Amino acid sequence: MLEQRDYTLILDKSGSMNERDVGAQSRWQAVQESTLALARRCEQFDPDGLTVYLFSTDFVRFDGVTSDRVAQLFASYKPEGYTNLAAVLQDAFNSYFQRKASRSAKPAGELILVITDGAPSDEEAVAQVIIEATHRMERDDELGVSFIQIGKDREATAFLKRLDDDLEGPPATGFFQRIFGSGKRHARFDICDTITFEQMEDRPLTEILLAALND
Repeated sequence: MLEQRDYTLILDKSGSMNERDVGAQSRWQAVQESTLALARRCEQFDPDGLTVYLFSTDFVRFDGVTSDRVAQLFASYKPEGYTNLAAVLQDAFNSYFQRKASRSAKPAGELILVITDGAPSDEEAVAQVIIEATHRMERDDELGVSFIQIGKDREATAFLKRLDDDLEGPPATGFFQRIFGSGKRHARFDICDTITFEQMEDRPLTEILLAALND
């Protein structure tokens, strides 16, 4: 399931990544080693290079990125701005479906890995972007989105869990009642998985990648 697939890495460089709740290092510094290991594993399945985004208020995109260049990107950027996740996810989904339409996407689909520390500034927009992407899919293992959380922001943990568990149907009250109100549709497939960096350290990287496709 992991071969013949494109891989996209989305890195949160918002201002809160400067916080130091994971030891002496900032979140931005602490996440680098594990991110590089993850990029190297993805590169084994996607040897023509990864797509890498760095996002905060705006985003930048790099195509055909090797794992060695990921280290250079960490050195070239500093955290700033807020967490505008919906815009970068929309671009990543659009890119995949455009390549699929032109028959240049890998046949198995794409796996998107989002490394972030906080709840996005646009929670409802993020949910809607994911929901709409599922209705452009033809099969449930075509796309997977793995949210990997650094830090201990409880609001972020709760939001990512809702993306993992609740997009296919409406809960009785609260946030997703607004998302699914006024006749809006639910997700066609469950494409989201979430994990913390602490949990990631105890699991093989291949297992983490598969979890987003087999959720």
